[in-house]
Amino acid sequence: MKPNAHHDLAYCTNVHPAESWEETFAVLKTDVLAVRDRVCLGAPFAIGLRLSARAAEELIGTDGVNLRLFKAWLFEENCYVFTINGFPYGAFHGERVKEKVYQPDWASEERLRYTNNLFIIIAELCPEDSGGSVSTLPGSFKEFRADENLIFANLYACSRFIETMGAESGKDLHLGLEPEPLGHFENTAETLAFFERFLKWCEARELRTDCVTRHIGVNYDTCHFALEFEDCHASLKALTEAGLRISKIHLSNALSFDPQNAEALEAIRQFDEPTYLHQVILNTEPLTRFKDLPDFDGETPASEGRIHFHVPLYSEPLAPLGSTLDHAEAALSFLKEFPETCPHLEIETYTWGVLPPHLQQPLTDQIAAEYGWVLPQL
Repeated sequence: MKPNAHHDLAYCTNVHPAESWEETFAVLKTDVLAVRDRVCLGAPFAIGLRLSARAAEELIGTDGVNLRLFKAWLFEENCYVFTINGFPYGAFHGERVKEKVYQPDWASEERLRYTNNLFIIIAELCPEDSGGSVSTLPGSFKEFRADENLIFANLYACSRFIETMGAESGKDLHLGLEPEPLGHFENTAETLAFFERFLKWCEARELRTDCVTRHIGVNYDTCHFALEFEDCHASLKALTEAGLRISKIHLSNALSFDPQNAEALEAIRQFDEPTYLHQVILNTEPLTRFKDLPDFDGETPASEGRIHFHVPLYSEPLAPLGSTLDHAEAALSFLKEFPETCPHLEIETYTWGVLPPHLQQPLTDQIAAEYGWVLPQL
């Protein structure tokens, strides 16, 4: 939906389990329309589409029949797609995901082919006045020790493909790399350094840099940057002043806790579940990082810890736990002051299925409540 003249807002459908195009379309026709009917009366409803590599291939296969049928369905249902989540390549629910969410990474041809497919789709679907974005992983995962030259080569090839798709469609298309704790780059400083190395790599090979700066930028996730104890306004200002494009902003929320509080240490264990990585970062100097919640033993001089567990935007966890909601609020206040920083906004709480019971509600109610929190602030 368009909550104002500057922004498009959707929620990411990665919350709904679906891997094939048939499964994805079934979710769109049921769960997603149920949310539309709760939060968007009469106006066009935006869908933040999540497609697995399999679903993307099935959507553009069969001579484009599925894509044409989907486009007709969007028109009939007064819906549109301006963004696609291209971070998870394969299965994202119901099995162990953990670090596999980074595979294949940007050192691989598979990631490039998948992302190019997503741009074929978004170029066809997105409105001209909105343009189209795709979000993806931050190159790789630190422990993979990926070859950065391969990452740069594949990202450069993707930027040229996006440029071609944009020229053919007449639409503004862009890819957002999403910094995440323990990703190949994870905070403001590492993001700036990555793009500086990328542009120098291009220059050393006498390759164009304008297609990179125009079509590849940052997907700013408020959960992830809050985990890094970043100041939101300072971070967004640093990224934009460096000339980086903010492709999309994910509005999301993380857990926080007092590691000196025994009750808090006990309470965080209810969020230890086997599907996703829940990185823990402590506000020591320098920051202390743990790959996953089970790796944190509770012994630390830190005064605050934060956990990569997406919790609702509209509801604080029960005491003694807290959240990083102020970071999402700061992002929205920054957009009020500088509305053209980023036109694409997406609510992204994908962990509903693994939340503790006291945070559970019917899914449509939960998503509608998140819209209810975001919309008055835009």
